Amino acid sequence: MARFRVGIAGAAGYTGGELIRILINHPQVEISFAHSNSNSGNLVSSVHGDLAGETDLKFADEFTQDIDVLFLCVGHGEAKKLLDQQSFDQRIRIIDLSQDFRLKKNSAFQGREFIYGLPELNREEIRKARNIANPGCFASSIELGLLPLAKAGLLTEVYSTGITGSTGAGQSFSASSHFSWRSNNIQAYKTLTHQHLHEIQQTLDSLQPGFSDKDMPLSFVPWRGDFTRGIFISSQLRTDLAAEEINTLYNDYFHDHPFVHISPTPIFLKQVVNTNKCLIQLEKVGTRLVIHSILDNLLKGASGQAVQNMNLMLGLEETVGLKLKANAF
Repeated sequence: MARFRVGIAGAAGYTGGELIRILINHPQVEISFAHSNSNSGNLVSSVHGDLAGETDLKFADEFTQDIDVLFLCVGHGEAKKLLDQQSFDQRIRIIDLSQDFRLKKNSAFQGREFIYGLPELNREEIRKARNIANPGCFASSIELGLLPLAKAGLLTEVYSTGITGSTGAGQSFSASSHFSWRSNNIQAYKTLTHQHLHEIQQTLDSLQPGFSDKDMPLSFVPWRGDFTRGIFISSQLRTDLAAEEINTLYNDYFHDHPFVHISPTPIFLKQVVNTNKCLIQLEKVGTRLVIHSILDNLLKGASGQAVQNMNLMLGLEETVGLKLKANAF
């Protein structure tokens, strides 16, 4: 069985830690290095305490070329800086988890072309790609909830709300990630201006051309929640399509996508936390359709989806290393 060597830049953060957790158990992957300038020489378990007893891997302060895939788990704007400072052989596949290359106008960089890495949209392109721009967490959840309607040309004005856990803000300390602030508290933020709106509209436009030409075709209000991980999205629009037809539309679209499931009963976050799944529930009242979609922001919204993309790029079965069960309680 072929084994592939991978490197992780930004390995001390939440997404880097989740990648390590997945990849140390991946049957066809070996971690060559987990890079962190500030933690060089320390055991990864000294930062990611959940890995105690799982691996003896230490953080590295240098990059090597002896890898097949490089994951960039760095902050927004930092991926371009890293690729400017470090020269990586063109044979090395790169999967970037920042937003630096998600928009088509930014997708070409240093002779590399980055493909938008939403498998349920671009699976065949991902299989042929050398470089991937991993989608944002809110973007993934909203897009997965709307893809079937966009493909059918049925999107009208969409109103979305979404709540995310504290890990969505990253590992760096901020006032709104402090336990005393988060506990028993919620807050709307970046109302109608969230940075993921651009990639969402780009994705929906690719299936339903002209969608984003409307005046504010997608209105999005995100919320900070009193929990650590997970995203719950509710998107609302008007349609005359019958509920049975909508269900058929969604089940047909996702029937061969292993991580997206349409639920006939109300969904809740604990069904997806610690998994690479997205669950979708549809509710139709009169002419109003509400699409609920949920996922784990660190897995299907970040590191899990990155591994799913890696599997596709390397010609592996899509679900390898990602058959994770949710924690029900």
